[in-house]
Amino acid sequence: MELAIISGKGGTGKSSISAAFATLQKDIVLADCDVDAANLYLLFNPECDEEHVFISGHKAVMDEEKCINCGICVDYCRFDAIVENENGVSILETLCEGCLLCSRICPQGAITVEEEDRSRYYAGRFKNGRMVYGRLAPGEENTGKLVSKVREKAKEIAEKFGIEHIIIDGPPGIGCSAISAITGVDAVIVVTEPTVSGVHDLKRTLQLTQGFKLPTSVIINKFDINRELSSEIELYCNESGIRVISKLPFNPIVVEAMVHCSSITDYAHDSEISELIKKAHTDIFAGVR
Repeated sequence: MELAIISGKGGTGKSSISAAFATLQKDIVLADCDVDAANLYLLFNPECDEEHVFISGHKAVMDEEKCINCGICVDYCRFDAIVENENGVSILETLCEGCLLCSRICPQGAITVEEEDRSRYYAGRFKNGRMVYGRLAPGEENTGKLVSKVREKAKEIAEKFGIEHIIIDGPPGIGCSAISAITGVDAVIVVTEPTVSGVHDLKRTLQLTQGFKLPTSVIINKFDINRELSSEIELYCNESGIRVISKLPFNPIVVEAMVHCSSITDYAHDSEISELIKKAHTDIFAGVR
């Protein structure tokens, strides 16, 4: 079973629940696909066996010694990434889309294109099985493609070691990276919270999963900080045919567990919130073990 755990917004507790689910399995592949802010490796400190370079794109580089300031590249750049001033022609790296056109039309061969290769994805072992995670370097792009790489590696490892279940900690939102994280999975859990923004983004996320016809369940985290909005979430889910499989109370012990680099189900195994997460885990995996 390939299970994706996502959220419409950051800060709902998605990664905490992903970590808890991972530590309730005896043999699991955990894929941290929140590549812009991967953090599960901080909790589990995996022993990495593999490190792979991810080429996120390209950038143009100017050789000032070859450039004759003809301005042709300035005229042709549709992203306004090449500018001409009193110091000559220069490239604005933050605007460059790596389309390669400038390097092709430069009569002096003064512009070359380099790969953006600072991003990485890793594979290794942790106490409950195998783990794969990606880390997109600051300023680099193509998060959706890196998510796909992480998922491909997770599937490869699951097949190699005969592991039945993959848990995906997906990125927040409904952009290309989130779509890349959920496409083709067996089930999705959306973690939400009873705030105005939480309700708004939950509805958008459920529209996304329903559009892909994915079996979807909802966990309302910190439901007791606003019971009225929690009831609104439940009503919306019921009317949409979506199961609310758990309502978790606010408890500072969850943060305490993270500070101690542990999942809540390991740190406070017999706590009320751990018992509720265990029931949700059993609900999702019942009949597929």
